[in-house]
Amino acid sequence: MDYGRYKYEQTKKQQEAKKKATTFQVKEIKLRPKTGEHDLQVKIGHIKKFLGKKDKVKVTVIFRGREIALVDRGRELLGQVVEETAELSVVEQLPKFEGRTMMMVLSPK
Repeated sequence: MDYGRYKYEQTKKQQEAKKKATTFQVKEIKLRPKTGEHDLQVKIGHIKKFLGKKDKVKVTVIFRGREIALVDRGRELLGQVVEETAELSVVEQLPKFEGRTMMMVLSPK
């Protein structure tokens, strides 16, 4: 067997596997507890666009200053995002509170 031919075929197989491999990015959307309704709808539109492109989306709610008392409002925002993107996404990581940020990860269905 010709070793050169064997190496050539191996590299061709690797190139084909690399072509067929699916890649994705993690996009991030940042919200605040006092984000307005229209702004939230615009950001949900961006989330749907990212999910349509098969990217994962990390939704982050940032609390600054006295907003730390509005943790319930942050949970409501994330719940609303989940409801509106339910047909396109699956919650990969449930909302998690770390320091002054609350985050969750959505992945496409």
